[in-house]
Amino acid sequence: MADEHTPAVLGLIFDCDGTLADTMPLHFLAWQDTLKRYKITLSEDRFYSLGGQPTIKIVELLASEQGIELSSSEVAHEKEQGFLARLHEVKPIEPIVDIVRAHHGKLPMAVASGSHRAVVKTVLEIIGLSDLFDDHRIIGAEDTDLHKPNPHVFLEAARRIGVAPERCRVYEDAELGIEAARRAQMDCFDVRDVFTPARIT
Repeated sequence: MADEHTPAVLGLIFDCDGTLADTMPLHFLAWQDTLKRYKITLSEDRFYSLGGQPTIKIVELLASEQGIELSSSEVAHEKEQGFLARLHEVKPIEPIVDIVRAHHGKLPMAVASGSHRAVVKTVLEIIGLSDLFDDHRIIGAEDTDLHKPNPHVFLEAARRIGVAPERCRVYEDAELGIEAARRAQMDCFDVRDVFTPARIT
């Protein structure tokens, strides 16, 4: 977090899953349903440790580790469809959504996520934030080849809102995202300080 020696924050960048929306339990359930068909295991702790990684990258990693041959793109698609089928259950993470609403029109803001842009836009619509972020300021997995903990997604978000990285604050819930913010030299608020998602197992 910032202290008195930190430059004034002029732009805000939000992760989506687990930050703006309580989607992580829904993602884990979709992973469980999908991976059991391929005899791939993924513990809940490991799932949270991979937060911020695109779905296809997680499939590739798990399949490689467990020696299973499959089509990563097909499995990733199945998992995303399973998540979308549960999306009607998603709820906003109110402390962070309140920050968005309080700063709308006062500071430039962006969403920078490891999920695909279309999914992020759907989530924002369901939790009532779609009018607060225009398309240009929603950065998804397809907008970069370098993913968290690489800082590129946050640096791209800073570029799009026209704010120097060191003047941005990131809101994140996952270690990979927090590390990405650190590498981008951005202030970072750990959402886990104010919100803990329910565990499935």
